[in-house]
Amino acid sequence: MKQFDLSRRGLLKLAGAAVVTAAAPVPARAADAAAMAKLFYTEAGKGRNLMLLHGWTCDSHDWSFQLPVLESRYRVVAPDLRGHGRSEVMPQGAYTPDDYASDIEALISTRYPGQTFIVAGHSMGGQIAARLAAKRPDLVSAVISVDGALGFDGDAAKLFDKATETLRTTADPAATASALFRLAYDATTDPALKRWHARRAQGTPAHVVRDSWAPLFTDAGQVGTREPSADFCKRLTVPVYHLCRDPAQAKRMRPWFGNAKSKVDVWANAGHWIMQDRRDDVNAALTSWIDAL
Repeated sequence: MKQFDLSRRGLLKLAGAAVVTAAAPVPARAADAAAMAKLFYTEAGKGRNLMLLHGWTCDSHDWSFQLPVLESRYRVVAPDLRGHGRSEVMPQGAYTPDDYASDIEALISTRYPGQTFIVAGHSMGGQIAARLAAKRPDLVSAVISVDGALGFDGDAAKLFDKATETLRTTADPAATASALFRLAYDATTDPALKRWHARRAQGTPAHVVRDSWAPLFTDAGQVGTREPSADFCKRLTVPVYHLCRDPAQAKRMRPWFGNAKSKVDVWANAGHWIMQDRRDDVNAALTSWIDAL
């Protein structure tokens, strides 16, 4: 297994090489090393390229129950997003979905020039994957969204609005994150997983917790809720596999994805971390869909 970081020095070196060799162009934003975070990520396996993105206040360990299976079939890259896990903590105000997506764009463009990835994301990571696919369909061949931050309406959207206000004023944003998590667990969710999620949120820098939430769901330009989410999803051209827990949400979202290979499935007996609560079933579903592309 390989471990890497996307350092400023490495980006500058790779961006310079791309200028000399036209076969590996680097997008303008990716060449701006000052704007990019230093990312920790692992790479293992051979075959189709698959990127795994975690969610808000989490890290790439969230995919631990998928990695052995997926790495036995594909080349899997699993990064920690900026401000999370072992990746660089950027200053306040640098945690919009576009900031996160630009880091992944730079990672693919510089480390894997000329290649495409299936990008899977959980929660916030699902929206980041979809945003990158909308921006760079030449880099993203398909999107997997595991209860991704897309397609919410009604009561969920109202809850997210309230959470935004709380996060802006609370002295303990990790407590707000944990409270939201408790609302999204299933009765079958292992208490050890709940404690893991809560402690990890406590270890995430407070400004990262605060700054990441509102751009997903409530700020101008959000695509996580209501009509903006529908409009955004309808513009996606790559295949999308969206796994969610709400039948009403699934019914609402199915017509949004125009690619014939797209699908939306409802997963019962699982909390927000579907891939942890039903790990074997999710592994089978993911590999079946990927292999059919």
